[in-house]
Amino acid sequence: MSILAWTWILTGLSFALYIYIAYAARAKTTGDFYAAEQSVPPILNGMATGADWMSAASFISMAGMISFMGRDGSFYLMGWTGGYVLLAMLFAPYLRKYGKFTIPQFMADRYYSNGIRVIALICAIFVSFTYVAGQMRGVGVVFSRFMGVSINMGVIIGMALVFFYATLGGMKGITYTQVAQYCVLIVAYLVPAVFISMQFTGNPIPQLGMGSVVTAEGALKLNDASTQGKYLLDVLNNIQLDLGFKEYTSGIRPRIDVWFITMSLMIGTAGLPHILIRFFTVPKMRDARTSAGWALLFIALLYTTAPAISVFARTNFVKSIHNVKYEEAPSWFKNWEKTKLVAWKDKNGDGIMQIAKGAWDKPDTKNEVKIDQDIMVLANPEIAKLPNWVVGLIGAGGLAAALSTAAGLLLVISAAISHDLMKGIMTPDMSEKAELWWARGAAGVAVCIAGLFGIYPPGFVAQVVAFAFGLAAASFFPCILMGIFNKKANKEGAMAGMIVGIIFVAAYISYFKFVNPAMNNAQHWWFGISPEGIGTVGAVLNFVTMYVVGKFTPEPPQEIQDLVGSLRYPGKLVTPPSAGH
Repeated sequence: MSILAWTWILTGLSFALYIYIAYAARAKTTGDFYAAEQSVPPILNGMATGADWMSAASFISMAGMISFMGRDGSFYLMGWTGGYVLLAMLFAPYLRKYGKFTIPQFMADRYYSNGIRVIALICAIFVSFTYVAGQMRGVGVVFSRFMGVSINMGVIIGMALVFFYATLGGMKGITYTQVAQYCVLIVAYLVPAVFISMQFTGNPIPQLGMGSVVTAEGALKLNDASTQGKYLLDVLNNIQLDLGFKEYTSGIRPRIDVWFITMSLMIGTAGLPHILIRFFTVPKMRDARTSAGWALLFIALLYTTAPAISVFARTNFVKSIHNVKYEEAPSWFKNWEKTKLVAWKDKNGDGIMQIAKGAWDKPDTKNEVKIDQDIMVLANPEIAKLPNWVVGLIGAGGLAAALSTAAGLLLVISAAISHDLMKGIMTPDMSEKAELWWARGAAGVAVCIAGLFGIYPPGFVAQVVAFAFGLAAASFFPCILMGIFNKKANKEGAMAGMIVGIIFVAAYISYFKFVNPAMNNAQHWWFGISPEGIGTVGAVLNFVTMYVVGKFTPEPPQEIQDLVGSLRYPGKLVTPPSAGH
């Protein structure tokens, strides 16, 4: 069967499964909608958390970024997985013991202020929409390439599916749908990696295959007999040097920047609202930490495979088209040309495709090939000439990754509007039935806005990802950490810290990303820290501001201090007072 047929079959079966699960687990109460009635087993919550986290960025983009960045891309792996260690140790059990539905609600009660609740819900909505834009666009790209429909129609189909199970099932439906989506995406990610690892090295374990020697069959696959018996990474390093690039295993980013980016990604991950709310869904405090451990295991399956896929994809990509006549270009290149994510410009008129350093469309460089790094994972099975069913499977996996994260993010937006804004501030005496209608309505509106972002993406979608992690690192992480472990942290300090952290990070990223992008290089960064790593500095400023302001303002009421004490020690939780003391 063709790639298109396999993709429709595999995607259709997976979509039917998602719809059935969403209907069977539909929410009937606000407890169902926001926290799945706190009844999700830890292992399933860990799997759902993995699907929630492994977005289109992780599934589609991460290996592509590493394939172009080489060793410098390792901070994505360390930061994004390290964040779950922080979650398991510092946040998960205490937030579960607190037992409410949203992070803004925790902030409002802990810091006895609706003002900080408003700040928190604005940040939650901004961070969530930042991510959703990328997810919906990823859905459109997968549909466009693998299913023969336009990008815009793909976005609309994705909107319809997410609208159904996000508005009908809420957190309960989303959770069990995400369990199924995790199974689909991890199989889709691992199967091509195992195939290609066997092709190159004869080792079925990709994580080991990338460090193994090339077999005779692998050398034949690369059309280069001299590669037989050499380590695959050495082969790739030599390919890079021949093309005028740095060795793949060398890094060019300043060490201080790598450290700050890694730390920003870690604390940003630990402060992301759509991840934090997952720990409200398990039955007990102990289960929250257990589910974080399971999530780390399930995420590690993909994240430890990503470097291997990066090596395989980069090697295959260069070997398949460099110094090849355009008329003889492999079918995968011609297929992806239709999406305009790859292109070729014959600069010297010889009809041969050349890969080199520099932009493909600039006359002063020798590079003639454009390739969007986001297609590396999706195109990898085609480049390696794997069976059509494997190519179809990667399409189904990419859709599962994008839709699972989109659903989680939309729930955060829905809860921020219905529970934190309408119920928490505007209409406190709202009935549960009315709140549930607000929640579903907000989710529906959010889906439509997310779809518009996918159809008409702002030109800076890729750039504002730095905003998401920077804001989460500089706002949520310090205030939640101090709220759990410091009885003396007060509302004045928390609000001032959040505002200082947010303004600093937003100003720094805006200047280098949007206002003056020509200055976005290590020579002009503050102490050599890039916009991607500035969230760490923002978090430090938040901590310092909270401490200093807290020293000159009244201590929290005694009942708040008792609440903090009861959060961290065995026994019954002290009932928190209403926000706005």
